[in-house]
Amino acid sequence: MSKISREEIIEKYKNGESLAGLDLSEADLSYENLKGAIFDGANLNDAHLQNANLENASFNKCTMQRVFLFGANLENCRFDEANMIDANLQDTNMTNSSFVNANMEHIKIFGSQAENANFEKANLRTARLKRSNFRSSKFKSAALNDAHLERADLRDTDFSDANLTNANISNAQIDNIKLDGATTEGMKK
Repeated sequence: MSKISREEIIEKYKNGESLAGLDLSEADLSYENLKGAIFDGANLNDAHLQNANLENASFNKCTMQRVFLFGANLENCRFDEANMIDANLQDTNMTNSSFVNANMEHIKIFGSQAENANFEKANLRTARLKRSNFRSSKFKSAALNDAHLERADLRDTDFSDANLTNANISNAQIDNIKLDGATTEGMKK
């Protein structure tokens, strides 16, 4: 449980203070405007940020297991090396965001906008990425074993050296998809 109240978190943000390294587990920051906030290294396990405006925020190296970001604005955010196992990013805007080397196993990203996002070397095993727009995104060297990408927009997406073993890309838009060096054994088209 967060050692700091919602009001104290908002006050720190409004005063221009960093939220880096804080224990914000189970905090409810839903519907807040936290544009550009610095959360690097914070514990956001089980936190609720539903419909929050987090544009340009930084979550590098955060622990974010089961975080609820449903409907949040995550445009231009940084989640590099974050631990996001079982997170819910349904209906979010992740355009131009970075998830390099993030652990996103079993994450839920349904109906989201993630154009030009960077998932290089991310662990997306068993991820549910259905009906999302990943156009022009990078999944180079990512682990997508058993991932669900049904009806996703994957046009111009780079899966070079990615592991797509048993991934499901049925009914996805795959024009100009790059699969150089990718493992596609058992992939369902």
